[in-house]
Amino acid sequence: MSIGLGVVLIVVGLILLFALNVNIPFVSDDTLGTILLVAGILVVVLSLVMSTQRTRARRITETTGGPGVAGSRTEVVEERRDVPPAL
Repeated sequence: MSIGLGVVLIVVGLILLFALNVNIPFVSDDTLGTILLVAGILVVVLSLVMSTQRTRARRITETTGGPGVAGSRTEVVEERRDVPPAL
């Protein structure tokens, strides 16, 4: 959803910057287009960074004993660390 919002902001910013020549009171359309373009790029970059951080840690919870039976609960937390390739 965040990447889509960033793309929409980029497209609207480019349209305001290059395609339209409207007279918006108190705001230049080029300035508004530039602001939307930069905001869209920031949204896309931040959403990609947050997406990669979200996939590094994975939490697995296992319950043994079946439904309705008191059993033991095991929680495993796996964290992936990117190891540089061997030379």
